[in-house]
Amino acid sequence: MHMFGSFCQQHLLPIILVIAFFQLVVLRQPVPQFGQILLGGLMVLVGLSLFVQGLQMALFPLGEDMAYSFVRKGNLWLLLLFAFTLGFSTTVAEPALIAVAAEAAKVAANGGMIVSSEQSMQSYATGLRLTVAISVGLAIVIGVLRILKGWPIHYLIIGGYTGIVIMTAFAPPAIIGIAYDSGGVTTSTITVPLVTALGVGLASSIRGRNPMVDGFGLIAFASLTPMIFVMGYGMII
Repeated sequence: MHMFGSFCQQHLLPIILVIAFFQLVVLRQPVPQFGQILLGGLMVLVGLSLFVQGLQMALFPLGEDMAYSFVRKGNLWLLLLFAFTLGFSTTVAEPALIAVAAEAAKVAANGGMIVSSEQSMQSYATGLRLTVAISVGLAIVIGVLRILKGWPIHYLIIGGYTGIVIMTAFAPPAIIGIAYDSGGVTTSTITVPLVTALGVGLASSIRGRNPMVDGFGLIAFASLTPMIFVMGYGMII
C-alpha cells in the first residue's frame, strides 16, 4: 500500500489535479462515466506501480549484471552483437511502436500511398517496425563503442541531427512526421530500462569511465537513428 500511495502522489496526482481543474472549473461539466473512469484509474495505478517496482527489481539489475559479465568475458564482438540484438528485440516489442506503425499503415492506405488491403497495411507496418528496430540496434552498437572508446557524445549527436535536417529536405513529406515520431516511441517502457542499465553497467565496469558522464546517452542515439532510417524507408518505398 505504501508503494501505491507513493506512486500516486508522485506521478498520478498532478495529472488528476490538472484534469479535474479543467473539467470542473474551466469547462464546468461533470465528469462523464465517473465510475468507469475511476475504475480505469485504479487499474492504471496498480499496473504502473507494479511496472515501476518490476523495473527496479528485475530489468535494471539484469541489464547491469549482463554488462559486467560481457566486460569480464573480454569479447568485443560478442558485446556488440548483444548490444544490437538488445536494441532490436526491445524495440520491435515496444507497444508504442506497434500502435504507431499500425496507425501509419491505415493512414497510408487511406491516402493512397499503399494498396488499401489488410495484407498491404500489415506489410507496411511490419516493414516500418523492422526498420526502426534495426536502426535502434545499430544505435546501441554506436553507443557502446562510444563508451568503450571514450568518444565525445556531442560530436555524434550534432552529426546525427545534421543528417536528419539534410534528409528532411529530400524525404517525402508524408513520411517526415512518422519518422520524427518514431524517434520518440522507440524510447518507451521496454527499451529504456534495459538500454540505460546496459550503458551504466558498461561505464561502471570499465576503468577510466564515469557512469554519470559515459553511462548515459544510449537513449539519445536510440531516438536519433530511427528518424534517419524511417525517412530512408520512405524514400525507398
